[in-house]
Amino acid sequence: ADCRYTCHQECRSLIQLDCRRPGQCQSQLSPESTFVPPCSQNVAQTLEEEKPEPPTVQEIKQKIEKYNAKVTNCLLMKLNDDGTYTGFIKVHLKLRRPVTVPAGIRPQSIYDALKEVNLAEMTDKRTSFYLPLDAIKQLHISSTTTVSEVIQGLLKKFMVVDNPQKFALFKEMRKDGQVLFQKLPLTEYPLYLRLLAGPDTDVLSFVLKENETGEVEWDAFSIPELQNFLMILDKEEKDKIQQVHRKYERFKQRLQQTLKEARGKPG
Repeated sequence: ADCRYTCHQECRSLIQLDCRRPGQCQSQLSPESTFVPPCSQNVAQTLEEEKPEPPTVQEIKQKIEKYNAKVTNCLLMKLNDDGTYTGFIKVHLKLRRPVTVPAGIRPQSIYDALKEVNLAEMTDKRTSFYLPLDAIKQLHISSTTTVSEVIQGLLKKFMVVDNPQKFALFKEMRKDGQVLFQKLPLTEYPLYLRLLAGPDTDVLSFVLKENETGEVEWDAFSIPELQNFLMILDKEEKDKIQQVHRKYERFKQRLQQTLKEARGKPG
């Protein structure tokens, strides 16, 4: 309130202010008006205490009954005897780049799925393919199914042989007329998020996108892909060099023209 320091709510336990006027600030700031924790506060312990307790089986049962009451189709959730539950989620595919799939392989049949036949292993030939933009895939999963397993399951259904690290699952939310995306950790449970949000996909939906982490995970790419990257970078480098040459050539021509005009003027 005095020095106008601002921080994120989740960062409050990590901030310690180095006030230039400690006497004045300490006298003006109350414990309720500052985010500064006591120096002896255990940050790890605070974060652990703020972690919500897992719901009980009875709470899960009540949530499932409330969820199923809002379902307008047959995609209900079912509680198992061991406390786990199963249900459906829909994942929107919003991939801007092509994926790698086996070449010359027929679509997977129900027989293949029941026998767990991996058609991608039947050939070494690969080709690139653009998945339909905004395609929707429905998955029947368990409450113990993680985000990592959902990504792997989607890639298997479309026979995508790319490294799963290239992809990430996001939750899409709408708030105050805005669309918000949040990347889900690999250990998150999508069905629990679906249960909490309810069946309305306008409130919460899942989206599969490229894993834009800001850091390129080169191990996720194959040797031909890496070689192709080198070719692209080499072409971009040559184009950039030509742009610089043309820029300074035009600058040189303007200077020569200016000098030529200046020689013809008196003084």
